[in-house]
Amino acid sequence: MDAKTLCLGALLRGEASGYEIKKAFEEGPFSHFHQASFGSIYPALNALNAEGLIAGRAQAQDKRPDKKLYAITAKGRNALIAALMAEPAPDAVRSDLLFILSFAHFLPPARVGHLIDQRIAWYREALDRMEDCACGMIASPGSSFVRGMGIAVYRAAADYLEAHRDELVAEISESATLVAE
Repeated sequence: MDAKTLCLGALLRGEASGYEIKKAFEEGPFSHFHQASFGSIYPALNALNAEGLIAGRAQAQDKRPDKKLYAITAKGRNALIAALMAEPAPDAVRSDLLFILSFAHFLPPARVGHLIDQRIAWYREALDRMEDCACGMIASPGSSFVRGMGIAVYRAAADYLEAHRDELVAEISESATLVAE
C-alpha cells in the first residue's frame, strides 16, 4: 500500500500532524500492519494537499514553531475508499528472528534459547497490550475484527515458540555444524 493511502487512512481517524501519523505507524493502531517513515509521509502529505485530498492548517504552539495539522477532505475520503477497493497484496512476514533461526545450527544453543525466550516475552507483552485496550482505534466492526486477528496470530506464534523451543535447542546441541561460541 502506498504512503498516500496510508496517510489518508490515518487522517480518517481525525486531524493529525505528520509526526502524529508516523506515531500511529510506530506505536499506534497501525503499528502491526505497515511502517511509514518521515521520508515517505511528508512527500505524501504534500502530494495529497496539492491534489485537494487533504487540507492543512497551522496551529500555534508555545515556544515552538507552528505545528501543521492535516485533515482529510471529502475528495480524500472518496480517494481512500477507491484505494481500499483494490485487491490487497499478499501478506509478507519480515522477521530478523526467523532469518536468524533459519541458521540456528551455526549458533550456540544457549543463544538460540535466549532469542526465543525474548521473543516469547515480547509476544506476551504485546498480547497484554492488545487485549487491554483498543489502541486508540475508533470502535468499528472492522477494527475489532483486525484486533482479534492480531491477537490470534500473536498468541499462535508465542504458543508455537513455547512448544518447540526445547526441541530446536536440543537438535542444535547435537549438531556438528556449530561454529559460533
